[in-house]
Amino acid sequence: MDSILLLKAAVLGVVEGLTEFLPISSTGHLILAGAILDFNGEKAKVFDVAIQTGAILAVILVYWQKIRSTLLDLPSQQQARLFVLNVLIAFVPAVILGLLFGKAIQDTLFTPQVVATSFIIGGVIILWAEHRQARTETAPRILEVEDMDWRDALKVGLAQCLALIPGTSRSGATIIGGMMLGLSRKAATEFSFYLAMPTLIGAGAYSLFKERALLSTDDWPVFGVGLLFSFLSAWLCVRWLLRFISTHSFVGFAWYRIAFGLLVLLTAWNGAVEWTVLDSKLLSGPHVPDLAASFLRA
Repeated sequence: MDSILLLKAAVLGVVEGLTEFLPISSTGHLILAGAILDFNGEKAKVFDVAIQTGAILAVILVYWQKIRSTLLDLPSQQQARLFVLNVLIAFVPAVILGLLFGKAIQDTLFTPQVVATSFIIGGVIILWAEHRQARTETAPRILEVEDMDWRDALKVGLAQCLALIPGTSRSGATIIGGMMLGLSRKAATEFSFYLAMPTLIGAGAYSLFKERALLSTDDWPVFGVGLLFSFLSAWLCVRWLLRFISTHSFVGFAWYRIAFGLLVLLTAWNGAVEWTVLDSKLLSGPHVPDLAASFLRA
């Protein structure tokens, strides 16, 4: 096995794990890293989706006690059933809109200009949301995810639909959207994590199954390394983020998004990065898992 190829897989795994759950768009970073490392092609597309599984397994590990207790309480506890129902309710809107408008989005919005603009506008919205929360003296209406009802979940799910626009960031849309809807920073962040679990696992498994003919046993070490490093970096990132949000805002991420958007425009203008791979990398057909992967990776 080519050691350079394994190194590239490790680097991309780290990029995925560090960016998947931050409001900064993992897709943009993976495309940039893939271009720099010359890691492209059909297998690279499958690789990028598959290693999401490592990132989401890290979240499952962090929240394992909560997940386990919820599953055990499902038959007898109304609160556990409501929590699972809220996650499902929040997930549905983006799937429906993805099915209805996925092809149109693929044909019209997957351009460097749209991605860069989404980075920048998203950064400005984060700045505005944080400024708005800092100025108000009213405590958040919802402090913990258990306090959410179906209407709150639906609103966060509708906010997640904004992530169908490439470059928006699923995490950014759900976290900032949740905060603007009255959730505490902690509740919005945690619900964003829970909302990602079923879809990221489904998207990764489906992508591997769908493209199984493209892969051989020689590819598994590369995928294994990418998944492992995605898992490790995501585990560190999620634990760090939960500590970070207890004493910090998302303002730093906002300025980073703006700077990254400008970088996309610059690299697209001078041809340094082939951002045109966006369309083929994210949407390969009108299937629910593919569409789910597209907005979760946006």
